[in-house]
Amino acid sequence: MQEENNEHLNEEFGNQETITKVTGMYKDWFLDYASYVILERAVPAIKDGFKPVQRRIMHSMKDLDDGRYNKVANIVGHTMQYHPHGDASIADAMVQLGQKELLIDMQGNWGNILTGDGAAASRYIEARLSKFALDVVFNPKTTEWQASYDGRKKEPVDLPVKFPMLLAQGAEGIAVGLSTKILPHNFNELIDASIKHLKGRSFTLVPDFLTGGIADVSNYSDGKRGGKIRVRAKISQLDKKTLVITEIPFGTTTTSLIDSILKANDKGTIKIRQIEDNTAANVEILVHLPNGISPDKTIDALYAFTNCENSISPLGCVIDDNKPVFIGVSEMLRRSTDHTVELLKEELEIQLNELEEQWHFASLERIFIENRIYRDIEEEETWEGVIKAIDEGLKPHIKHLKRAITEEDIIRLTEIRIKKISKFDIDKAKQFIESLEDKIAEVKNYLANLIDFAVEYFKNLKTKYGKGKERKTELRLFDDIVATKVVMRNTKLYVNKEEGFVGTSLKRDEYVDDCADIDDVIVFRRDGVMMVTKVDAKTFVGKDIIHVAVFKKNDKRTVYNMIYRDGKSGPSYMKRFNVTGVTRDKEYDLTAGNKASIVHYFTANPNGEAETVTINLRAVGSIKKLKWDIDFSELAIKGRGVKGNLVTKYAIKKIELKSEGVSTLKPRKIWFDDVVQRLNVDGRGELLGEFKAEDRLLIITQKGIVKTIKPELTTHFENDMIVLEKWIPEKPISAIYFDGEKEKYFVKRFMIDNPNKEEIFISEHQKSQLEIVATDYRPMVEVVFSKRSLENITVDLEEFIAIKGIKALGNQLTADKIKQVNLLEPLPYEAPVVNEVEVNEEEIFDNSKKDDNEDKENNKNKDDGQTTLF
Repeated sequence: MQEENNEHLNEEFGNQETITKVTGMYKDWFLDYASYVILERAVPAIKDGFKPVQRRIMHSMKDLDDGRYNKVANIVGHTMQYHPHGDASIADAMVQLGQKELLIDMQGNWGNILTGDGAAASRYIEARLSKFALDVVFNPKTTEWQASYDGRKKEPVDLPVKFPMLLAQGAEGIAVGLSTKILPHNFNELIDASIKHLKGRSFTLVPDFLTGGIADVSNYSDGKRGGKIRVRAKISQLDKKTLVITEIPFGTTTTSLIDSILKANDKGTIKIRQIEDNTAANVEILVHLPNGISPDKTIDALYAFTNCENSISPLGCVIDDNKPVFIGVSEMLRRSTDHTVELLKEELEIQLNELEEQWHFASLERIFIENRIYRDIEEEETWEGVIKAIDEGLKPHIKHLKRAITEEDIIRLTEIRIKKISKFDIDKAKQFIESLEDKIAEVKNYLANLIDFAVEYFKNLKTKYGKGKERKTELRLFDDIVATKVVMRNTKLYVNKEEGFVGTSLKRDEYVDDCADIDDVIVFRRDGVMMVTKVDAKTFVGKDIIHVAVFKKNDKRTVYNMIYRDGKSGPSYMKRFNVTGVTRDKEYDLTAGNKASIVHYFTANPNGEAETVTINLRAVGSIKKLKWDIDFSELAIKGRGVKGNLVTKYAIKKIELKSEGVSTLKPRKIWFDDVVQRLNVDGRGELLGEFKAEDRLLIITQKGIVKTIKPELTTHFENDMIVLEKWIPEKPISAIYFDGEKEKYFVKRFMIDNPNKEEIFISEHQKSQLEIVATDYRPMVEVVFSKRSLENITVDLEEFIAIKGIKALGNQLTADKIKQVNLLEPLPYEAPVVNEVEVNEEEIFDNSKKDDNEDKENNKNKDDGQTTLF
């Protein structure tokens, strides 16, 4: 019945209507919409580096350009003739374009990229094209035009930009099915890279941000998909209780940064007393710390838990030939530079054609007037006769012309005024033609040496506009910050050893230590089982706990000393081991594995201490020796899975501590990695020496500040640090400095009396400056005088002045004017030999890999190193 009705309807309307499936319409609509968003809104073009709205803004500003500022509202209204969207989107795009400080000369409140403050309303702010934009963006002669969206206006398909604008400004956009994120790069570095490309040399591009900060670009991957950079705020220590943030990472503002710090403080991952925002033209955020909080540790915590460090994933997507393509920044620069060369060639060809046309008509004009051909038309009565008479009159004189004469040329000759003919100067005409010939030769030379011309073009851009566009973002390799090492431990950990519970909510039980939510806890039980678990409110880990602590992963210095009984009535063994890495919530048996094993004695030693204990046996049978001492320092440190050394076959009554031990670990070797400006124990950088627990580092800065610190791996160092070495208390420090008040050079030698105090050893006048500092026993310097008549002198500082106090002024170096002071090789010196008590130092083996495979190799490990002591 339904089919009959359909046939009836078709017959009634003459079969004029057709049926279209809705699914087909949706498919076309989605593709059309996706293509429009990709090509016309979100993704920039490779040729000029602009999105359509940016290109239309620039074109509108050129339309309105008269050298004066225009209201942004006026520019936005003019742009709406070309851009089929609302004024708000155009105004926002224009503000973003202006804040990049390259193409638009701004006037008024355009917002602040540092604080995130928005711009004033478009009716209150003004703009005009910058000189750079006028030089590199526009040329109507080389521009390809198209009709605007309503057909009333002409707009450029692409602007003839002769610069890698896309890489200089960066771009970010989300389209349908794809997105783009091209980071901004340094103006001068882009020019240098373009020149290198033109010369056939390799180049590398890395981002640079107007907000400054520090960036690790080791994984930038040329800006391709999958790459990543890490950006950090620039944080320094103002004093022992105050940190100052002077630059912020790209993608953040001072407002968002402060919010993230306050949130981290509320969560307890960092601890601050107050935060103060003094940002104006430059960033200045003061972070005030409570008493007893480490500034170095807080800096790392800010990087680990706040927006002071962010990761950015670039994605180079651009429009090329009306298609989105994914390419790296190096390829973008090559294409942009090659396109610039094509545009320069096109401009030169247009200029050559115009000069040749000028030369052609100037030559015709000279022939026409010099040979008085204008008299040949006096008797002609028709226009055709006039044209023919001039053409015939010119023929004898045109052999040197470079092209044939056209009717348009002759018509232009007839338009020459009588006044010009009467005042025509043949010499000036010759000079003008010769100047045109010189210009033509010059342009032809440029075309013949196009690459050299392009190189000079880029060099001129750098000379003209490169000043003030130096790199703002410091490049540095970042060390990985372990969150558990820098987190603020604001929660208390408790344990119920008998019942076997550990957690933060057991406030009526035994206090263990301060901890954080991200920490792990290591637990040892009486049955010889060890386990590592996450900090929680309450966790059951097994009854009879003998030791619990916050676990430090990869800690090779904490050594556990243990004596245990194997099985119910078996022999007793002793072992020393460390725990570097484990599987969380897995139980590890530290005994030989037999049931009813029990731990007799256990200690945890943070610096590998080895104590002496007294063994007391039960008086059973005919045992002759019931008591003796054991020194743990005689036992090597091995993996946690070893069986250990035999103590006795008999039953132990009790074990008593006889004497505390000293560390059996070797002094720790510490290196300084200049690339990341951090200390490490991994052999990266310069070896500073071997450090015991009491040893300190000596630090001297260019400001004349000296201090000693403990060599903690979390320490941050000032940029003006000039001395970093192991501090030897008996070693004097020698310095030559210029006293700003007396305007003279002084020499002083001093020792550090208070190692816990930071002191300045030069005068505090603003013009005072440190010239030379030496930490040698017998330093030598060369003094170069300003007067050429005076010969250079060599000074032995040890003989020149005795060791005095750190606040002493010192002795005047010389009364003559000094040009410079050079540090020479020191005189030989033999330091006195200090006899130290030797301790038994055992190597700590890295057992992490072996312990990860413990289950497979357990039986083998249990047979290792079994030696009977008694």
